[in-house]
Amino acid sequence: MNLVIVESPAKAKTIEKYLGKDYKVLASFGHVRDLPQKSLGIDLKDNYKPEYEILPKAKKTIAGLKSIATKADIVYLATDLDREGEAISWHLAAALNLKKSAVTKRIVFNEITKTAIEKAVKNPQEIDINLVDAQQARRVLDRLVGYKLSPLLWKKVKKGLSAGRVQSVTVRLVVEKEREIENFKPIEYWVLGVRLSQQGKELIFPAYLTEIDGKSVTKYDIKTKDQAGKITADLENSKYTVADVKHEDSIRKPAAPFATSTLQMEASRKLGFSPKQTMVLAQHLYEAGHITYMRTDSINLSSEAIGAIKKTILDNYGEKYLSATARIYATKTKHAQEAHEAIRPTHFDKLEVTNDRRGQKLYDLIWKRAVATQMSDAVLDILTVKIGAKSDKYIFSAKGEAVKFDGFMKLYLEGHDEESETQVAKIPELKKAEELKYIEKIEEQKFTEPPKRYSEATLVKKLESLGIGRPSTYAPTLETIQQRGYVELVEKRFQPTDIGKIVTDLLVKHFTEVVDYKFTADMEDELDDIADGKRQWQKVIDEFYQPFAKNLKEKTKEIDKNDIMPVEKTGEKCPECDSELVIRHGRFGKFIACSNYPTCKYSRPLETKIELDNSEVTTENGGTESLKEAETEKCEKCGGKMILKEGRFGKFLACENYPKCKNTITIVGKTGIKCPKCEEGEVIERRTKRGRKFWGCSKYPKCDYASWEEPKENDKIQIPNDK
Repeated sequence: MNLVIVESPAKAKTIEKYLGKDYKVLASFGHVRDLPQKSLGIDLKDNYKPEYEILPKAKKTIAGLKSIATKADIVYLATDLDREGEAISWHLAAALNLKKSAVTKRIVFNEITKTAIEKAVKNPQEIDINLVDAQQARRVLDRLVGYKLSPLLWKKVKKGLSAGRVQSVTVRLVVEKEREIENFKPIEYWVLGVRLSQQGKELIFPAYLTEIDGKSVTKYDIKTKDQAGKITADLENSKYTVADVKHEDSIRKPAAPFATSTLQMEASRKLGFSPKQTMVLAQHLYEAGHITYMRTDSINLSSEAIGAIKKTILDNYGEKYLSATARIYATKTKHAQEAHEAIRPTHFDKLEVTNDRRGQKLYDLIWKRAVATQMSDAVLDILTVKIGAKSDKYIFSAKGEAVKFDGFMKLYLEGHDEESETQVAKIPELKKAEELKYIEKIEEQKFTEPPKRYSEATLVKKLESLGIGRPSTYAPTLETIQQRGYVELVEKRFQPTDIGKIVTDLLVKHFTEVVDYKFTADMEDELDDIADGKRQWQKVIDEFYQPFAKNLKEKTKEIDKNDIMPVEKTGEKCPECDSELVIRHGRFGKFIACSNYPTCKYSRPLETKIELDNSEVTTENGGTESLKEAETEKCEKCGGKMILKEGRFGKFLACENYPKCKNTITIVGKTGIKCPKCEEGEVIERRTKRGRKFWGCSKYPKCDYASWEEPKENDKIQIPNDK
């Protein structure tokens, strides 16, 4: 009997059906050893030797695997083919004492198919200690930063905070983007144009001013209403004549197949999946044998895969949709492992692979992207028309496009993070010197807009462009910074919390290297060098840790908590002990608390008089009453006092007897706008059960008006669907 050990039961089940009765496939259920939870677990005096221990959750699994391994002829370690997978195999070998109890072999495969598994078993290898060392170095480095730096944050900021080598840099990106937005000053500019049509024709199209007296007019050249007015006045009663018509072919090529980062980005754009959701679903698809390994920075496709894609295209779309030559994509990422493949289906003839709706959507995305890579280019006809006025003193441009041959676009179009500003319209076929009919002027006042906050897709894209993190770290990093309360995802965009800003400012000022973009990216390169066998991991750690430890010791004495978070006095007395009330920082922002804490634990959210006056609470029947009235009432469940609190989704009233009594009342904000549907109630700010903000009628459930957009007078009705 031969034993094969993998990470998950789902993966074990798929592999076992390919290997037959002589093989038993069991799961380790992920990691089995790690550094201890309650101590540093690194011997700083013995060359950073890690002190690993078997995880409590893995003890029973290890005992079971050990008893079976002693009876096996060969033990195959078949964990994933990346550094983390290699490290799990190494830890399994140590925990099971395999060197003494059994012949041990390491097997790797990029996909879970019969062919790939059989090939791997026929070509076993040794554990790659360089990959293991790279993973050890990452783990030791992250433990040193987190374990040593987090206590300083507890002392100088507040308890429960943490710092991390990649997470702190990611929070810095979000904070700096927010500061850009806060410091942004809009610039006024005017867009001028005309709407025209052919004589006797109905199709109306826009053309925008691009030249005056032979000089180009750029986006921000017309800065004021007076400038715009002078130009439009000069154009009064002008004739508009076609000065030039140009047709050009534009060739579009398909995007490369998915790597981990691009899959996370595209699934966020097109499917609304978070990076974590995407990776969980991709893991299930991989373990069931439907796609190749999902943690990869390679965009390479095997010759076998290209052959299967070609057949799929010929069978489904015909020869004209097949690229004349095979497209070979080269990975731009430094240290990318070209021996690995891009993320692609394992069987292109399978279109439906799972009953899970979200999993199937992700599979469809992967299938279409992979097949599109070997399809023909798309050809677009770009029509550019120049239109003169006032003897060509003014030149207006109109641009249109038409698809001459759709090529790969028949199957797949890559998503985009931001909308294009290029004005493209449906333009009729025009002739040079043709006189056009003037319909109306276009005179639009605009203002430059602040940069957009990062979405999950654009934040992953930014991390990748800076060389920070690797395929396996993007999703957990984005999850961690939200769990720590450093950032919030609001309307699908990241915003830093007050604590996120405070911690970032402290780290930037006092621990520059920890949050320096280039330093963090260079460290990733060092880890890659360890994986390639070019550097010893202990030396890399030592070069970082010695100056870090020295600086930490100095800063622990130097940093004054009052400089970071000065206590703000309110001028109020505590209603419970008569001590002074002060403003403190919490996970959800500033709040008012007793200066006599922890003796007195009185606290309440920081609110203004306007907020209190404009706030209402929802009643059991769906209606509302003022917050002031609700605060004077007793808890209807236990008779306790209702106290103003603040949580992840804003302010609410909670019973003073929590956690014995968990009664809460939602607080809603008034807008002063009449409901556009029933015209009786007022539009108020509400939250869904998932915390998403929306606006609804105060007369609910009698009136079901609701909108995701902040209301204005005469808004159209849009009913939210929080699925």
